[in-house]
Amino acid sequence: MPQWYQSRFLKSEARESKFHYLDLKPDILTTSNGIKYQRKALLRWGPPRCFYEDDLYTTRFPGWQSTDIEEKFFGGIDSKGKDAVEYFSDFAHPSADIEAFHSFLSYVSVQRLRTPKGLSYLGAITKSGDKNQLLFEMQELHRMHCALWTECVWSIVDALESNTKFIVSDNPVIFYNQRCFPESKYCRGDNDPGIWLNGTYTIFPLSLNKALILTNLSWARNPYGNPTKERPHPELFRGAMFNFTQIQTGRTLCEQDVIAINYIIKKRASRYIAAAEEEWLYPEKHLKFKRWDQIGKSHLLMPDPRSMTFSSEILIGYSNGKSDAFDEYGRKPWHADYKEENRHQEEWDTFHAFQGEYARLFGPKRRGLAYEFGDKESSVDSDDYHAYHLSLEAKCKSKIKRSHGKK
Repeated sequence: MPQWYQSRFLKSEARESKFHYLDLKPDILTTSNGIKYQRKALLRWGPPRCFYEDDLYTTRFPGWQSTDIEEKFFGGIDSKGKDAVEYFSDFAHPSADIEAFHSFLSYVSVQRLRTPKGLSYLGAITKSGDKNQLLFEMQELHRMHCALWTECVWSIVDALESNTKFIVSDNPVIFYNQRCFPESKYCRGDNDPGIWLNGTYTIFPLSLNKALILTNLSWARNPYGNPTKERPHPELFRGAMFNFTQIQTGRTLCEQDVIAINYIIKKRASRYIAAAEEEWLYPEKHLKFKRWDQIGKSHLLMPDPRSMTFSSEILIGYSNGKSDAFDEYGRKPWHADYKEENRHQEEWDTFHAFQGEYARLFGPKRRGLAYEFGDKESSVDSDDYHAYHLSLEAKCKSKIKRSHGKK
C-alpha cells in the first residue's frame, strides 16, 4: 500500500507520523529453550513499515529477478492515483474531471488486487499457482471492477463532526453484503462477496475524514430483494457510462456511523489495521449493534434515494453524426434484456416505496445531495414534498404486494 495513501489517515498536527498498528493474528514464536510466546499485537509504526511485505511483486526466473511490475506498472498507476484520490476526497459539484475518474478507478481496482488477500483471490479465480504468472494475470485483469463500479451510485461521506475518524486496513477496498457475514461461504479464507451481487457495497476510505461508498443501482432501487442475487448485466470487462452529476455529497456521519464503518473495515481486514488513535482500533467496544445484517438494514451505507433520478436509457450523439445508447445497466439495444419492461416497472414501484421509507426513517433533511439542472438540490424537503414521499411508502408497498400476489 503506498505510503502517501497511508499518510492520509494520520493527523496533521501529530508530533509523530506513526500509527497505532494492530496485528489481528500475532505470531506464536518459540525461544531457543522451547518457551512459546505471542508477539506483541499493538505496535507504533509509521507508513514505511506498515502494510509492507518484502518482494511481494518481484518476479523471479533462474539467475534473474525483476521489480519492473512494482516500479513501472504500479508506479504509474500510483502516481496518477494520488491526485485522483485527492480529487474525490475534495470533490464538489459541478466538477467533472474525466482523467481523474479514470485514474481513480484504475488505482482502486489495482489496490483491490495487489494485497496478499487480493492476490490469493486472484490466484483462486485464475487457477494460477505460479507467482510470476499470477503477477502477469493481475496486469491483464487489473480493471476487472471498473465497469460495475462506474454504474454504481457514488456517495462521498465525511466524519468531520465525529470524534472517531476512519481507520485503514491491509484490505483497503472493502466489500460488504448484509447477508454475507464474515463466517459465511462468501467470506471464507480470502473470499469476499462479489460486487456483481445486488446488495454488495464497496467502501473505500479516502482519508481520515472522507470515505467513498459505492452502491449497485439495482440495490438502491430495490433494497427489498435478495442481496446475494446477481445484479442485471454483471459482465465485468465492457464499456459503461458515468454521470458526475449523480455523485451524492454533503452527508456528515454521526459517531456511531463512523464506528460501524470502522467495524466493517476491521472485520474484513486480512491481518492488520491502523489508526491515528488507539481507541479507534476497537470499534466493537462502542458499537450499539454488532449483527452483520443489522448494519445493512439500518441503511447506513445506502445513498439517499430522494436524490436519485430514475432513468432507463442513455443516448449519446457524436460530432461525426454517429450515436450510441445504453440502458441504466450498461446493456446495448441489441441485448436481449435491454430496457426490461417487467424489471423497470418493479423497480419503479420499489424505488418509490424506498423513497417513502427513507423519508419516514430520516426525516425531510436529505443525507446526500446530487447535482441537478446546474444547481444543488435543496438539502431539506418542503413539508408538502416530505408528505408526498411519506405517502409513497404505503401506496407503493401495497402495489408491490398485490403484484407479487398475482405472480
